Amino acid sequence: MDRLMCLQVQSSGEPVEVHVNGLPVLALPAGGGSRAVTVHEFLQNGSNRLSLVIAPLPIAQAAVAPDAPAQPRVAARAAHARARLVLLRQGKSLADDAVRVLAEVAWAVEEGAAFQAPTVLHEELQLPVAFPRWRWLDAPPLTPAPAERHQLLATLQRLAFDLARGQADSLVDACRLKLEELDLAYQRAPGHGAAALRARVQQCWEAGALASLAPPTADTLLLRRVADGRLLDARNPLGAPVLGTANDGVALGNVAWPLRLTLIEGKAYVLR
Repeated sequence: MDRLMCLQVQSSGEPVEVHVNGLPVLALPAGGGSRAVTVHEFLQNGSNRLSLVIAPLPIAQAAVAPDAPAQPRVAARAAHARARLVLLRQGKSLADDAVRVLAEVAWAVEEGAAFQAPTVLHEELQLPVAFPRWRWLDAPPLTPAPAERHQLLATLQRLAFDLARGQADSLVDACRLKLEELDLAYQRAPGHGAAALRARVQQCWEAGALASLAPPTADTLLLRRVADGRLLDARNPLGAPVLGTANDGVALGNVAWPLRLTLIEGKAYVLR
């Protein structure tokens, strides 16, 4: 693949979250910083939306009351944020003058000035990309009933138990549709994503990085509706992916697998 579409985010002062077509892709804490990731798997041919969220709701609140009204806040210090969708050639830096900016959303506030928390800014753009239509775009909106929540919890607990034993099969199976689409999105050989996931689990297991992976419980599993309600983002009360470790003194550090799921004919699938 000669060119890559990347999301680049910079901020200071306030926590920010950036969504692409309704899916949270990047977040930066209140201390700010800069991050960039490739985003082919979140884009579609035609209309797309880039959203910058300033001072987003805590995950625990977003999971139960995503439509809570914004509240006024006074900036303790000057703050700013910027999200850019850029196109660049492989091997080039995001700082290169040849980077092509496809869309940009920016925000700033002066010290002592008032703003709404959260504040959400959008930029719409048209992209003539040749990606297939991703499965998550056609997933039906889902508001899980108690029985469905229990089913999703049981699935995630099984994945956690298997990973803690270094067994990748159940995670690869749950992520099969996502991994197939990632291979398409980045023009990789079929099966590349599955093989890479198995290798990563094996590496983490051999390094002892999975010993602290605890299965979620009914109290620690938060299901946040994303992508206009078509997917459920599985998080813990701290906002981290629910399948993740808490490692101290392990060479690989913390390991986490973000999971955006849906239920299809009673079975849980990770689509992003």
